[in-house]
Amino acid sequence: MEKQPNDVPKPNKKNTITLKTAKNWAKRWRKMESSYNKYNECRAFNIPLLDLQEAIAEGAASVRAYIGVEKMMVEGEKVYIEKLMIVGVDKNGKDMISSEDGETLDPESDFIYDFSEPCPESCDPNSPLNGPN
Repeated sequence: MEKQPNDVPKPNKKNTITLKTAKNWAKRWRKMESSYNKYNECRAFNIPLLDLQEAIAEGAASVRAYIGVEKMMVEGEKVYIEKLMIVGVDKNGKDMISSEDGETLDPESDFIYDFSEPCPESCDPNSPLNGPN
């Protein structure tokens, strides 16, 4: 079963997403989260080291992961996939992204990274953290 994203342009060279996409995913998570986990199982996220390395290479003191939900069409049905959106954080605790209009990243802004994969699907079935309890 091949997943076809319908609200994010992929792939791109640096595993980044737009501010508009990040805002949509985060808004969808906040809207759905009150009842989301009653109906959807998300135990963990697999985060590619490349995402962390690229955020750190921007001069970040740390990284922050925002939670979002990507809407996808799978075999003609709407499916929601949990996402972590990673941004660099400076030494003052501020996200290293900027947007004059609140919709697109400024040219001098750093990036929003995403290639995270939720568990289930990207799970270690033998991990004690992935057990039923």
